[in-house]
Amino acid sequence: MKKNILIIGGSYFIGRIFVMGLSKKNDYALHLVNRGRNPLKIPGVTEHICDRRDLKEMKKVIPPLDYYAVIDFCADFPQEINNLIENVSGTIEQYIYISTCAVYKPSLDFPKFEDSPKPSGALPGPMGEYAYNKWLLELETQNVCQKHNIPYTILRPAFVYGPFNYAPRESFFFDLLLMNKTIPVPQDSLALFQFIYVKDIARILFACLGNERVFKNTYNLAAEELISYDKLIEVFEQVSGNSIQTKRLSIDTINRDNIALPFPMDQHEIFSGSLIAGTLNFKFTPFMEGMKETFEFYKKFSFKG
Repeated sequence: MKKNILIIGGSYFIGRIFVMGLSKKNDYALHLVNRGRNPLKIPGVTEHICDRRDLKEMKKVIPPLDYYAVIDFCADFPQEINNLIENVSGTIEQYIYISTCAVYKPSLDFPKFEDSPKPSGALPGPMGEYAYNKWLLELETQNVCQKHNIPYTILRPAFVYGPFNYAPRESFFFDLLLMNKTIPVPQDSLALFQFIYVKDIARILFACLGNERVFKNTYNLAAEELISYDKLIEVFEQVSGNSIQTKRLSIDTINRDNIALPFPMDQHEIFSGSLIAGTLNFKFTPFMEGMKETFEFYKKFSFKG
């Protein structure tokens, strides 16, 4: 008998790659719950349409089954995980929540490990409330899963890149590169940051399903390589085979002109991914290899010219 998997979200980026991969395995019956704005129409995947904040509708559309695992890609506000678990009929054998490495309190201590300090409230800036809510949802996951005796696993990705990425991260550079335009680069930036290839997240999720070693644990998902803006340009030149024209600008100029560079310019974002790597004996995809695949996909399927 196939094992039922309930996936919340899962049709845009990380979840899409995960569902596409898991659907090829014959061991699972996949039930996807989201607002239906981007239907996957994958054979073997049953899609249920509702807004998770509509509790009455959610309870109506989620099939009353026993679930081998629930994977939650899109809980962003407190009570969303509690409301989901309270409205799922049948048993849940594992709950996996996709959080973010943004949950850590800013400090000069690097790398950030899973037990590094978290903020006690929302920090200033556009990401402050989002990050704090994610931390509150991690606590909510632990509390509600303990209440219902459900093993949980929390995964915190660093910057995610790869096919279907809707965030203007690598695509910011790809568009300029493919249109032969000059790419702005911060001249004073020494910041280092890390990535995780979206296909690595899917592979980690596959390995976490039913795996007692990851029960009641939280993990950073961050490849070892430290990347800077200069390193990014070097990688983009190699994966594209093109020489890139750059324009170096001060950080003040970039901020003043609202140039939407997607990565930190004046602070490190460094996390240890050693715990998940050791637990699963997992090897992260080399950045050059993952970005080459991403560029080829983007050039073929996403670039609008």
